[in-house]
Amino acid sequence: MTKGNSTKITDELYQYMLDHNPPLDVVQRRLVATTYEKFPDVAGMQSAEEQGPLLAFLVRLTGARHIVEVGTFTGFSTLSMAQALPADGRLIACDVSEEWTAYGREAWEAAGVADRIDLRIAPALQTLRAMPAEPHVDLAYLDADKESQIAYWEELVPRLRPGGLIVTDNTLYHGTVLDESATGSAAGVRAFNEHVAADPRMDSVLLAISDGLTLSRKR
Repeated sequence: MTKGNSTKITDELYQYMLDHNPPLDVVQRRLVATTYEKFPDVAGMQSAEEQGPLLAFLVRLTGARHIVEVGTFTGFSTLSMAQALPADGRLIACDVSEEWTAYGREAWEAAGVADRIDLRIAPALQTLRAMPAEPHVDLAYLDADKESQIAYWEELVPRLRPGGLIVTDNTLYHGTVLDESATGSAAGVRAFNEHVAADPRMDSVLLAISDGLTLSRKR
């Protein structure tokens, strides 16, 4: 095996990367800070700062008008994608926590994009199965409980239009995907990665972005 890139991401290099990406706006920055202030023990569930501009870029690149997000937490990723949608675009956000998503609601209102977001507080599988069965989703962001990801995938792929994109976070899961005896969430991510790589309906690439990010395009 030849490792193509041996660049070590130091704190200084990480900051350099952020400095050369689109900056977070005031509302995004405040939401990130509030998440770490209010939920320090679980703030790592928030999408990495660099993923906000990347998700917005992918929304614009695909011309997405209909987005589904599985796992909203405090709404940073939701906000980033909604801001990139056209005014008549819609984002269905799936989560089970009123407490966490309340901070997202405030940020979405402050950013003027609340009317583009349909937050559904319910088990995500229930929400996905209630959606129209025909292909209509342009982009999906999958960042929820890892043991259910294959089930989410199987609900999303048939509803994804040809050329549509699924973006899945945490597909390296802190390196635990290397552990063949992994259990729980790590085992769920390992199984998901194998499932995605073998799915003939999709073209997928797993990238070493943040905690691992897989981009999958429907054929």
